[in-house]
Amino acid sequence: MQMVKNVLLVLLLVWLGILGFMPKQELYYTLEEALAKQEIVLNEKKISEGMFGLTLEQVSVYVKGIKVATIKEIDIITLLFYTRLKLDTLHVDDSLKQMVPQETQEAIFSHSIVAPTQIKIEAQGSFGGLTGQADVLNRTVHLDFNESKALPMLGSQLKKGEKGWVYETSF
Repeated sequence: MQMVKNVLLVLLLVWLGILGFMPKQELYYTLEEALAKQEIVLNEKKISEGMFGLTLEQVSVYVKGIKVATIKEIDIITLLFYTRLKLDTLHVDDSLKQMVPQETQEAIFSHSIVAPTQIKIEAQGSFGGLTGQADVLNRTVHLDFNESKALPMLGSQLKKGEKGWVYETSF
């Protein structure tokens, strides 16, 4: 029994050591390089590194050189087997308000090794609330809008589902 405790303690210390010394900013810069290949640029004013993650403040999102959104804060937390990306106050540029909801108060994307091909999505905004998932293996997105607030910009793309409106697409 004592040996099991020692092994678990060593595993816990190794796990905490990996998390503590993981080069979080370098991983973020690698993500930026991957996004740059898709002509997506993130321009942040401040990067703060914590024990389990990274916080980006005042992030501007550019696609093909055109500013499309501003995000007040992005909080990235990883525990190696679970990763969460939280966006606070996402404001889409006025030129896109006819295509997507303009304000999102909070959006959470989470990934776990329990379902390695799935990314869970939750959001609250001017559109109400939504839950859904992205399947990276099949390259599909399924979103369930929980509240029936007016979504004129997405009306033609939504289908009526059991819980409300449903949006499905592939990428």
